[in-house]
Amino acid sequence: MRIPFRGAQAAPLDPTLVAPMSTPAQPELTGGRRIGVLVQHGFTGNPASMRPWAEDLAARGYAVEMPLLPGHGTRWQDLNKVTWADWVATVEGALDKLSAENDAVVAVGLSMGGALCLRLAADHGEELAGIVIVNAAVDTLRKDVKLLPVLKLVVPGMPGIANDIKKPGMDEHGYPTTPLKAAASMFAGYADLRRDLPRITVPVLFFRSAEDHVVDISSSRALNAGLSSKDFEERVLEDSYHVATLDNDAPRIFAESAEFIERVTAQQQG
Repeated sequence: MRIPFRGAQAAPLDPTLVAPMSTPAQPELTGGRRIGVLVQHGFTGNPASMRPWAEDLAARGYAVEMPLLPGHGTRWQDLNKVTWADWVATVEGALDKLSAENDAVVAVGLSMGGALCLRLAADHGEELAGIVIVNAAVDTLRKDVKLLPVLKLVVPGMPGIANDIKKPGMDEHGYPTTPLKAAASMFAGYADLRRDLPRITVPVLFFRSAEDHVVDISSSRALNAGLSSKDFEERVLEDSYHVATLDNDAPRIFAESAEFIERVTAQQQG
């Protein structure tokens, strides 16, 4: 693999594509209760990868908080200035807002966004009715990840991971370069999360693409082995790659996640 010492150049991202989203609940559509959903994008991505899902959830009457994680949605170099702790603090803030304004809350996330949902479930499970994760990353089989603590000191970035999408014509508008200081922090966060998976007891719906060129099977193995959730289901997506929220299986994710949210929030009320 060719390692770019300066990283790829990219045109500035359209602010409307990367803008966060915040919409209030419409309890008249959800049986009179206010239901909130935290929607979280992944590493080097931005809300563009999750906006169709967030809009679908809002149309069903759910309050939606879709933050833009620090260092994302601007220039890839900005991502090397922040850490896993900054991203955890961001999702915790969104969860606090949703919990204060709604009767029940569910978190949904893609890739690292899924890992952040798991982090919330481990630390703040009492505030969540459940989580939905899509191609969540918590581990990797890649050997070069072990070199990140050294590589990050001499190489700012490596080729990007954006747009692993099977459906033609789709674009998640992610960074063209993977910043290594940020990646090292992320994988350290994953290691801590794996140790804490047994603390997760909330319902979990896990969508996993059969063919994913970013997140490998080790994350699925870790989740199946580590979670304490009695209500845990893994569903395989046969017609999508990593960014399944923009891919051929997106309508299935939207419909089945809505069914899950309705069920687990009703159970929490009971």
